[in-house]
Amino acid sequence: MSSLALNIIALAALLPAALVALRAGAGRDGVFWGCAALAVAGPALWAWVLMSAAWQTSLSAALWVSIAASATLFIVLSWSNTQAWRLAPLLMPFLATAGLLASMVQWVEAPPPLSGQVPAAWLDLHIVVSVLTYALLTLAAVASLATFLQERALKRKAPTGLTRMLPSVADAETLAGRLLLASEAVLGLGLVTGMATQYFESGAMLTLSHKTLLSLLAFVVIGLLLIGHRVCGVRGRVAARVVLLAYMLLTLAYPGVKFVTQVLLS
Repeated sequence: MSSLALNIIALAALLPAALVALRAGAGRDGVFWGCAALAVAGPALWAWVLMSAAWQTSLSAALWVSIAASATLFIVLSWSNTQAWRLAPLLMPFLATAGLLASMVQWVEAPPPLSGQVPAAWLDLHIVVSVLTYALLTLAAVASLATFLQERALKRKAPTGLTRMLPSVADAETLAGRLLLASEAVLGLGLVTGMATQYFESGAMLTLSHKTLLSLLAFVVIGLLLIGHRVCGVRGRVAARVVLLAYMLLTLAYPGVKFVTQVLLS
């Protein structure tokens, strides 16, 4: 099967999940699970094909891997938490949009694969940690956005069709808090494995590249928010804005740098 066909299949697999959560009487039923599984299978298959020979450093490949990881984490979270599935009206259209962007930049020339000087096992660990970090923070950002929308609707006393589908403020905050704590732990591990990878490649433990600086900033912002929540009770829309800022920083560090170097400056 051609790469174009596989790319179209992966993109099409995201659409049912983006639409099914918007239907009347949506729930954690067979239709939801079937569409969610499809949203995992399509991108995961395409990402596996892209990475089967060697880890690719292109923007398109990075986006598809992130989409597959986020969708997988979402289905696991939806299975373990009775309210997490309600994030689908925000998450799935976002993943479909990211898939569309990945499809549009598929043919942009990619840089060479990662250096063979890094031990394969260590490189694999760094990649897994990085992808998991971005997936965790993606879901934390979506949960925080749900909190922001719900609080705004409550303040205006004007709930919308969208906010009625989302988790309650309390449920969304709980989800965001747990995901944020996990994101901080995994991001910290990612920074350590990243420094080790940099050392294997260049002999330097820390190179202050855009990616490194933005990742460190995201780590600090998340850490300050977690401390602020515990010490000062920071929550609600203020906390949601900070989470979205951290997600923006990590997005700029991960796919953002690739977009600038491979698309804007190519």
